[in-house]
Amino acid sequence: MLDLLIRNYTFSDNLNMTKTGEMQSVRLPPNLSGVRARAARFRCGSLTRYGARIDEFHLGIGVNLFPCVERVMLITHNFDLNWSISFYSANYNLSGYQLVSPILGLTAYNAGKKTSNNPNSSYPLEVGIRSDQGSPITINFTVAAIRDDHVDPLCASFGRDGKTVSLKPPISPYLCGSTSNGHFGLVEDGGGGGEGGRVVMWKVAVGSSVGSALAIVLLGLLLVAMFAKVKKKARMVEMERRAYEEEALQVSMVGHVRAPVAVGTRTAPIIEHHFVHYKPK
Repeated sequence: MLDLLIRNYTFSDNLNMTKTGEMQSVRLPPNLSGVRARAARFRCGSLTRYGARIDEFHLGIGVNLFPCVERVMLITHNFDLNWSISFYSANYNLSGYQLVSPILGLTAYNAGKKTSNNPNSSYPLEVGIRSDQGSPITINFTVAAIRDDHVDPLCASFGRDGKTVSLKPPISPYLCGSTSNGHFGLVEDGGGGGEGGRVVMWKVAVGSSVGSALAIVLLGLLLVAMFAKVKKKARMVEMERRAYEEEALQVSMVGHVRAPVAVGTRTAPIIEHHFVHYKPK
């Protein structure tokens, strides 16, 4: 939304600008106080062959512009730190990082005769800038950033969807590189302060709670397994004791001694009443 407002004010304020490569400030309304915008026109072919330096941005030789018919209007934005924190920190997920520089933006639009005479025409105004094979697009934060020699900030690229942020190390201190135009800033670890720090602490708390719950569950499973093992061993001992006592020869206690006891198995004797007298020959 801010890009579109700045674009409209740029084309309304610079219709009579004719000198190629001359930077001009864009007059913005009072409600955008603190936002700085500057613009310059270039020929598409010359910009590709020679590159250009426009405020904090440097376009290397070989940049591609699409679609670009004849001329292109480059617009730089400096949202100062207050606007950057209130707008970008509130809408983008910085995940524990905080801004240490204003957001610097670079946008491009076709600046042909049709566009200049009617900024609200249906002609495709926006132009993409890419540097896939040539020198990268660099953004110099040396002047704009809050310098701290003890901290190495990261380069942040803010996506067009209004949510995603890409982080990567700088090319050199306070110098970021990119393969396309857009909006960029420097961030550093929030260190527990600000909204980003609260997000990190919240994630740590949730992670600790989940870890503790898993540890309790695992400990409970271990105790159940140990109890089952002890119970099984006791059951085996009881089965062996019963098997020993229920053998064919029963075992009974005689005093303090265990002794086998057998039931009677021999045939009882019978007295003979009939007998044969023996007569010697």
